[in-house]
Amino acid sequence: MKKILITILQVCVTGALLYWVFHDPAMRAAMVGAFRQAHFQWLGAAILSYLVVELGAIVRWNILLKVQGINLSTSRLLGLFLIGLFYNQFLPGGTGGDIVKTYLLWKEAPDKKSGGLLAILFDRMIGLIALIIITGVLIFLRYDWLTRDVGIPPDANQFHNPKFYVWVVLIVFGSSVLFFVTTFVISGFNLLRVLPHRFPGREKLIEISAAYHLYAHHWRATVAAFFASAVCHLATFATFLCVAYAFRANVKVLDFFAVMPVERTISSLPISFSGVGTREFVLNVMLFNLCGVPPEVTRLIGLMGFTVLLLCGLPGGIVYLFYKPSGTAGHVKMREMKEEFATLEHEITEKEE
Repeated sequence: MKKILITILQVCVTGALLYWVFHDPAMRAAMVGAFRQAHFQWLGAAILSYLVVELGAIVRWNILLKVQGINLSTSRLLGLFLIGLFYNQFLPGGTGGDIVKTYLLWKEAPDKKSGGLLAILFDRMIGLIALIIITGVLIFLRYDWLTRDVGIPPDANQFHNPKFYVWVVLIVFGSSVLFFVTTFVISGFNLLRVLPHRFPGREKLIEISAAYHLYAHHWRATVAAFFASAVCHLATFATFLCVAYAFRANVKVLDFFAVMPVERTISSLPISFSGVGTREFVLNVMLFNLCGVPPEVTRLIGLMGFTVLLLCGLPGGIVYLFYKPSGTAGHVKMREMKEEFATLEHEITEKEE
């Protein structure tokens, strides 16, 4: 029931935001005009920039896998990554790719299932930590600019105020920092033993604790993975910046980079499907009010930026069609993957206790 309600909410929000993007005939005409005047070579630069994101993510995952003693051939590593990227881009929720990638990795390294799970878990964690630090630095450098008065009265709709979204991001990342500190303390003082077995999220805490202990002993690899994550995030920002330049947006690099963590954070929340609509709305609020970018251009930046991400994720679908997992007769359904993933995750957690 919870999943059904969340899905219904996402459908409603996505539909409402897409209506906001396209309902005005004058805005649609302005968007068509801006598209016709675009410098399309910058879209090519955006695709190249996102390929840097993918390369950085592959390097990071490979580093974390090697710590676990998992050594895949270049073709298998690239294939699994592209498949995971495809499912993350095209499945609602953004984590389906992790399930598929983990499942297929277990077939390639059946004796390293625990290591494979921890590598993918820490891959997400180190990426989030890098984003928190980058966001903190950018907001610190441009806080006054991001939260300045843009002429919106206090009693007006604050959804159109950039300051509102900056504070949402600060709350989200503050909560994330608190989560990491809490789990680190629980792990460091081995407090998991005193938690009741029915404690919410206990199994996930055990996995995180195991990841902390392992990767803390391989700090050089962890630092390398962190810098690879930083490259991924900055290259993602550069991808959208290239799209902005394609549509002649007159915006400074530092200003645009200060806006991007806000957009990335809000659009990653499970409000709409894959951030569709949310991305365009937040970019409109931030870029229009802070940088003076025309509304038709802010919408195009969001739509075309997301299109670039989808195009770069498409090859993973083709790879999946021809990919033959080791030790299996062929592909299995997502439901079966989720069931095996949940079962093995529980078994692995019991071994870690």
